Amino acid sequence: MKRRIGLLTSGGDCPGLNAAIRGVAKAAYEMFDAEIVGISDGYSGLIHGEYREMSSRDFSGILTRGGTILGTSRQPFSEMRVIGEDQVDKVRAMKDNYKWMKLDCLVTLGGNGTHKTAKLLSDEGMNVIGLPKTIDNDIWGTDVTFGFHTAADIATEIIDRLHTTADSHGRVMVVEIMGNKAGWLTLQAGMAGGADVILLPEIPYDIDKVAKTVNARNKNGKGFTIIAVAEGARSIEEQGMKKKELFANPYRTAAHRVAEQVAARTGAECRAVVPGHIQRGGSPSSYDRVLSTRFGVHAAELIRDEKYGVSVALIGDKVTSNPLDKVAGITKLVPPDHQMVRTAKQIGITFGD
Repeated sequence: MKRRIGLLTSGGDCPGLNAAIRGVAKAAYEMFDAEIVGISDGYSGLIHGEYREMSSRDFSGILTRGGTILGTSRQPFSEMRVIGEDQVDKVRAMKDNYKWMKLDCLVTLGGNGTHKTAKLLSDEGMNVIGLPKTIDNDIWGTDVTFGFHTAADIATEIIDRLHTTADSHGRVMVVEIMGNKAGWLTLQAGMAGGADVILLPEIPYDIDKVAKTVNARNKNGKGFTIIAVAEGARSIEEQGMKKKELFANPYRTAAHRVAEQVAARTGAECRAVVPGHIQRGGSPSSYDRVLSTRFGVHAAELIRDEKYGVSVALIGDKVTSNPLDKVAGITKLVPPDHQMVRTAKQIGITFGD
């Protein structure tokens, strides 16, 4: 049995992509006669026919390497069926190049947008398998995505380091954690890092309640406060605002907005910290190296068994898969009554609600 497998990584990079790529390739080589085609820069490479033949040597030494050896780009799903100024029919081009590359199947590594396009290609008759990657951990149907644990470790260390400088100067440190729609990363890192306030996109906050927490800590002799805020968090007043209005000033991030508002209400010295892409860079953690490998190996098993139109998932401790039409386009959000939220509240963490 011979299988010619196309691999592409799409959307934002994150730790674990190379480990997953390695897992697919090494397992495929072991299980059957495999040819691996590396498609450059995500769906852009599939649209424009940019690829390279790969050998087993290409997958050596990449387990610990961050980023992606294939390159990546963002191709908004909303524009996939839109013919732009270049007059390229993207869907037709991807179908034609899939055939031109003589692929038996395509493995797409990415987040929600990547999975929506994967389903589109599956619906168009291609053999597609998705691997759930994102530091946001917001893909439906899987307990965890690879990249999340590494980013959580990094964000936790950032919060840890802010404690000492906040304590030394008696400041309020407002640290912005990645996550535009889902607050899993902020919740995880905020709890692990001992934040006093956690602000999530799923729980609109009352800035006066946040300020009340800061004042209460000062009154009780705790001269500093750590606020972990997701980049997509909004106050009750901001809920009705459009994104363009909210971010009219691109430098006025969620952290800066909260810091300004808290300073105005408390008189405390506030600092906004935006670590940004530091959270998605560097080598994957041991957890993500193993998870990515498990996901990659399961993808190879699915290829061997010719089971396509699915996305790999971790449910409990079992690696399995879900039909793409059951998970694509569904964002896994933090329920406001989630056990982790309740646990955080029970130890005094404020969510501003």
